[in-house]
Amino acid sequence: MDLGVMKQSFNSQINASSELYPDWLKEEHETGTTIMAVEFSEGVVIAADSRTTTGAYIANRVTDKLTRVTDRIYCCRSGSAADTQAITDVVAYHLGFLQMEQGEEPQVKIAASVFQEMCYNYRDSLTAGIICAGWDRHKGGQVYCLPLGGMCVRQPFAIGGSGSTYIYGHVDKEFKENMAKDECKEFCKNAVALAMSRDGSSGGVIRLAVITKDGIEREFFAGSDVPTFWEKY
Repeated sequence: MDLGVMKQSFNSQINASSELYPDWLKEEHETGTTIMAVEFSEGVVIAADSRTTTGAYIANRVTDKLTRVTDRIYCCRSGSAADTQAITDVVAYHLGFLQMEQGEEPQVKIAASVFQEMCYNYRDSLTAGIICAGWDRHKGGQVYCLPLGGMCVRQPFAIGGSGSTYIYGHVDKEFKENMAKDECKEFCKNAVALAMSRDGSSGGVIRLAVITKDGIEREFFAGSDVPTFWEKY
C-alpha cells in the first residue's frame, strides 16, 4: 500500500475512534507552561519551568524555554514548541545580520519588534506567546510581552503561559521596582514554583537567568532546590 494512503487511513481511524487512542497521538507539542521576566536595577531576570506536554502526555520534563536570541537578548517561549522555536530562529537570524551591519549588538526593542512582526503576520497559523527580555546600552534592562495575536508592550515584569493564571495576585503583591539582583531572583524563583505546584501543565525544574551589561548568568533549580510553601507543613 502507498505510504500516503496508509497515513491517511491511520489518521481517519484516529479521528473516527478517538476514544480508543491517547490524545498525544494527534496533539502537537506545547510548552504548557510558566514563563516570566522582570526588570531590576542592573538588568533583567528571566525564569521558566521545563515541562512540555502533548495533550495530557508529558513529552519532555527538562525543556529549556529560555532561548538565546543574541548574547544579551533572550526570549521565554510558551504555546506550540515548534512554532516558538521556528520564530526564535528567524528572529535570531535577522538580528545576526543587523549586528553585522551596525557593528554593535541590536537593541532589545528592535528584537521585540521583529518578534511582533512575525507573530502578527502569522497570527492565524501560529500559537506563540513570547516574552522578549534583555539588556542594551541605550535603555538598560527591558522586558517586552508579546501574547497571542502579536501585540507588543513593554512592562516592568511579564508572566505568561497556563501557569501564570495562578500567580497574578502573588506577583502583583510582591513586585517592587528597582529590586536588587538577589531579591529579583528570589521573586522569580518563588513565582514559578508556586505556578508549578498548581498548574498541571507546568512542572519539572526551574531554569533562571540574569542578563546585565556583563552578559548572562544561568541557574538551575531541581528537586529539593525548588521552593515549597504550604506543602512543607
